[in-house]
Amino acid sequence: MSNFQKMLKQAQKMQRDMERKQGELSKTEYPFASNGVTVVARGDFALVSITLAPELLQNPDQAMLQDLLLVAVNGALAKAREDMEAKLSSITGGMNLPGMG
Repeated sequence: MSNFQKMLKQAQKMQRDMERKQGELSKTEYPFASNGVTVVARGDFALVSITLAPELLQNPDQAMLQDLLLVAVNGALAKAREDMEAKLSSITGGMNLPGMG
């Protein structure tokens, strides 16, 4: 078997491993809570839920709620992104591949 064929087989295995891992990550949930707002995102970056503490709705301040939501959503998505990068880098050997994170 030539070096090129070996390299091609390794690349195909890496692609299968990455697809499997991305499938697993897409089902993993990443909660993030901050100041009465809890957001849960999945590893495919879809939001699963947003929960507001009742006290935030007693005297709602629109600007404050918007800021709290942004912080919580960005926090949950950052946790998902960090986990994905860590788990996929174990497959790629630390290579930063375009479109894989």
